[in-house]
Amino acid sequence: ITDEQHRFGVKQRAALTQKGQNPHLLVMSATPIPRTLGLIIFGELDISIIDEMPPGRTPVKTVLIGADKHARAYNFIKENINKGQQCFVVCPLVNEGAIEAQAAESYAAELMLQEFADIPVGVLHGKMKPKQKAEVMEQFAKNELSILVATTVIEVGIDVPNATIMLIENAERFGLSQLHQLRGRVGRGSKKSWCILVSDSQNENTLQRLAAMCKTNDGFKIADEDLKQRGPGDFFGNKQHGLPQLKIAEFSDSATVELSSQAANEIIEHSPDLSAPELKYLLGSIKRLFPKGNLTL
Repeated sequence: ITDEQHRFGVKQRAALTQKGQNPHLLVMSATPIPRTLGLIIFGELDISIIDEMPPGRTPVKTVLIGADKHARAYNFIKENINKGQQCFVVCPLVNEGAIEAQAAESYAAELMLQEFADIPVGVLHGKMKPKQKAEVMEQFAKNELSILVATTVIEVGIDVPNATIMLIENAERFGLSQLHQLRGRVGRGSKKSWCILVSDSQNENTLQRLAAMCKTNDGFKIADEDLKQRGPGDFFGNKQHGLPQLKIAEFSDSATVELSSQAANEIIEHSPDLSAPELKYLLGSIKRLFPKGNLTL
C-alpha cells in the first residue's frame, strides 16, 4: 500500500511492486500525477474515487493576487489571528538563492521584524533536524505560534484544524498537484478557510494553471487539468509527464477514454491474442505502434 503516491518516482514505485511474488498493489493520492492518470486510462490500474469530504471539513476558498496586494493579505491574516486562528505561509526556497523567489528563513525574519512584530512566528523547512521540526510543529499545533513560515515540507501529514489561512508565495513555481496538497493543510476544521496564491507571472499557461486552482477543490479535476497541460509521460519509460504523440485523442477526455478502455477489455476477452479475423487491422496497427517488441500479445 503506497500512500501519497504522487511523491514517489517511477523507479521507486517499480521497485516496490517487485517486492515479493507479484504482490497486490493499492496506491492512494488526492492528486494523481499525470502518468498515473495515463496508466488508469490504459487499463493498467483500476480506480476507486472517494468524492466526499471528511465530516466537519469546510471547502477552502482559493484566490490569486499579485505581490502588490501583500499589505491587504497581511491585514486579512491579522484579522483572523485576532480571532484565535492560525496561518501557514509557504515559500519555495529555504535560503535566498540565485533565483528570485521568497525564501522561508529570510521571509520569516522579515515578518517577525515588520508586519507581524507582535505576533509569534515560526519557521519550518526540510534542512532542520527532526527534533527541531517536531518542536516547531508541536508549538504550532498548540497555537503557541500564530504563523508558520515553511517550505513544502508541510505538504503532507500536517493536521492543525485551527489553521484557516494558507498564503503561498511565488505560486507559479509549484505544480498543480503540489498546490492542491498544500491547500489541503487548511480547511481541516469547521471554520471557513482560505488559500491565497501570490504570483506576478504573466505567462498564459501559468495563469491557466493557477486559475484552475481557484475554480475547484476537486483533486481529480486538478489532476485532470495537470494531465491536460503536461501530458501523461512515458508508459514504458521513466518520464512522469510529457505530451504524448496522439493525432486526435485527448487524455483529459476521461469519459471517452474510459469507454475506450472498456471496449479494449471486451476485445481482449473475445480474442486475447487478437487473432480473430475481424481484428487483423487492429493487430497490424499495434505492431506498427510497438515495432521494438515493447508489447507482448
